Amino acid sequence: MKLLLVGHGKMGRMVESLARDYGFEVAGVIDPMSPAHGGGPDAAAWAGVDVAVDFSTPESVPANVPALARRGINLVVGTTGWGAREAEVRNAVADSGAGIVVAPNFSTGVVLFEAIAAHAARLFAAQDEFGGFVHEAHHAAKKDAPSGTALLLQRSMQQAGFARPIDMSSTRAGFIPGTHTIGFDGPAETITLAHVARDRTAFARGALAAAKWIHGKRGWYTMRDVLGLP
Repeated sequence: MKLLLVGHGKMGRMVESLARDYGFEVAGVIDPMSPAHGGGPDAAAWAGVDVAVDFSTPESVPANVPALARRGINLVVGTTGWGAREAEVRNAVADSGAGIVVAPNFSTGVVLFEAIAAHAARLFAAQDEFGGFVHEAHHAAKKDAPSGTALLLQRSMQQAGFARPIDMSSTRAGFIPGTHTIGFDGPAETITLAHVARDRTAFARGALAAAKWIHGKRGWYTMRDVLGLP
C-alpha cells in the first residue's frame, strides 16, 4: 500500500521510519517546510496513494483533508487544534465518500486510558463530595494547551455522567514527555490515574495501525473503532 505523509516534522519522520514494518511504501511528503516536499494535495504525484497520515498544523487540516479525500485517498489525522472547523471537514469527507480516522492521540494506552477515565467518572458521578480534574504536561515546544487528549478525557468523563465541573490545567516546560492525569478529590482523600508517554513510537505505531485499518473503509472513525472498543 502507498502512504502519503502530510507533515514531515518529528512525528511524520517517525511514521516514515516505521512504515515498512506495517506494509507501506512511502509515496512522498506534503510539507512546504521540508526539503522532501513533493507538492500540494492536488499534485499528480499522489495518484495511486491509498492512505495519507497527517501530522501537520491546525491551519493545514481544513485545506488538505478535503482535497485528498476528493481524490479517494483515505486519511489518518493526528493533528489537533482545528476543532472549530470540524463540521466543515466532516461534511467534506462525507461528500467525498472517503474514510478517515481522527484522534488526538494514537497511543493504544491512551485510548484504553480514556475508557478507564470514563468508567471512573461514572463511578464517582454519584459521589457529590468528590470534585474532578484533568491535568496535562508537555514539553515547551507543544503549541496547543490544553492538549487534544486532555480535552478528550474531559469530554469522556462528562459524557459518562460526571455533571460537576472538571477543572482543566496545563503545563508546558522543558522536555516533559506527554503526561495526562485525571483525578477525583474528596474531603479526606484523592484518587489519581495517569498515563505517561515515554517516547513517540507509540503514537507513530498507532497511526500506522489505523492506516492499515482504514484502508478500503468509508466514513468517520476514531481509535476506539480501530481497537474495537464500544
